[in-house]
Amino acid sequence: VLVPEISLTPQTVGRFRGRFGDLVAVMHSRMSQGERYDQWDFIKSGAARVVVGARSALFTPLSNIGLIVIDEEHEGSYKQDSAPRYDAREVARWMVERSGGVLVMGSATPSIEALYACEQGGSWTKVDLPDRANGKPLPTVEVVDMAAEFRGGSRAMFSRKLVEGLRSELSLGRKAVLLLNQRGFAKFLLCRDCGFVPTCPSCDTSLTYHERGRMLVCHHCGHTEIAPAVCPECGSPYLKKFGAGTQRVEAELRALLDGMPGVGPDVPIIRMDADTTSGKGAHERLLEQFAGSDAAVLLGTQMIAKGLDFEDVTLVGVINADTQLHLPDYRAAERTFSLIEQVAGRAGRADLPGRVLVQTYEADNVAIRAAATYDRERFLRAELPKRRILLYPPFVRMANVLVWGRDEPSVRTTAERLFTELEAHIRDFGGDGWSVLPASPCVLAKLRAVYRWHVVVKCPPEDDLSRVIAPLFRARVPEADVNVAVDVDPNDLL
Repeated sequence: VLVPEISLTPQTVGRFRGRFGDLVAVMHSRMSQGERYDQWDFIKSGAARVVVGARSALFTPLSNIGLIVIDEEHEGSYKQDSAPRYDAREVARWMVERSGGVLVMGSATPSIEALYACEQGGSWTKVDLPDRANGKPLPTVEVVDMAAEFRGGSRAMFSRKLVEGLRSELSLGRKAVLLLNQRGFAKFLLCRDCGFVPTCPSCDTSLTYHERGRMLVCHHCGHTEIAPAVCPECGSPYLKKFGAGTQRVEAELRALLDGMPGVGPDVPIIRMDADTTSGKGAHERLLEQFAGSDAAVLLGTQMIAKGLDFEDVTLVGVINADTQLHLPDYRAAERTFSLIEQVAGRAGRADLPGRVLVQTYEADNVAIRAAATYDRERFLRAELPKRRILLYPPFVRMANVLVWGRDEPSVRTTAERLFTELEAHIRDFGGDGWSVLPASPCVLAKLRAVYRWHVVVKCPPEDDLSRVIAPLFRARVPEADVNVAVDVDPNDLL
């Protein structure tokens, strides 16, 4: 049984051990070497009948596999983006084909590729669960137009409706979940006099401001430096923090709750993001703290959007639904739709009714509107024609040929040469519907002092992409200062 996030493992393990007792093994990367060895030995001995874990649990020595369950199959975390590059969903499908078992992939927001595969027939079967397992209604979702709030004179991070929702639910001893798809105290610093933004010396990205210690941190390579008191370029003291991360939201939320009648400082705020969950057992400890409180707020990033099951959560707030919407990634709208619908499902899971407030500056965006009405068909009617015209999955398969190194001219030369070689190779062996996009810098063109280019290959979905391009790369002589890797069915093209 695979889950997409380590944070979901404790609840999932609890459910399975409640049914199957000591027959359940657990495997994920946050365990110590000794713990992983013990679980590996337990599985290999044959005493374990069920293995629960993140994607690496797929490779445990469980024999005679009859069933593989992939929960939240739409999640990108099932694809490993570093060598060995694999998709746990594809590996699982290959495993059950060999063993004669069954693969069940579940999600409240199935990926477009999975829905398309079901429509094509074959070995895929779609099973709809139109209602919640316990028969409870889905929570109502209200879109809050933050642009209108701003025009009305409100400059606060929390809309009036969200503030009132928090007050009414917390004063009754209920719980709330607030989602922010960022981390850090503010996204970046900007000099209001000259426009200077501190950037990472090794990556082509701005540094993220962290309030604790007044630090600037690169979330790609880990570079850290003290935030300057004045602009290093012009000496101006007017450095403004732009954006909102979980630390800043936590600070403003604490101030809001402390002054709220009927709520006050006794209501805990449990923050879950990459910083607070980095320690061993942190996920489980934070979730136990949230579960053990009366009124409480769980504030976090994407990791809190799915799988968590608390009966007394009656309010969910999305601080800014637009965060992913304009990433240069063809899946941006799909990910926004899924995230909103997933986090909405955390509310009203038992007898108490739920309510969801989605704050956005793009209240008319189709992905946001469709998610607010649980209308996947509306979203697909808008999204699929774009994918078809622009030739993106599920209408093609893709390979992203990554080229990287420390010398930019060498990287560019290698990428352009690969484009020429791939074009000739595809012309001879690819067939109709194959194409190669010209070499270009990646969106994240420089990371950890390494320059990155890529070449994208597209082919019809029924063709064997790997079989055609593998001979070219197997015959290629590696270069000393430039690396090349092929990512088949990439999760994104950033």
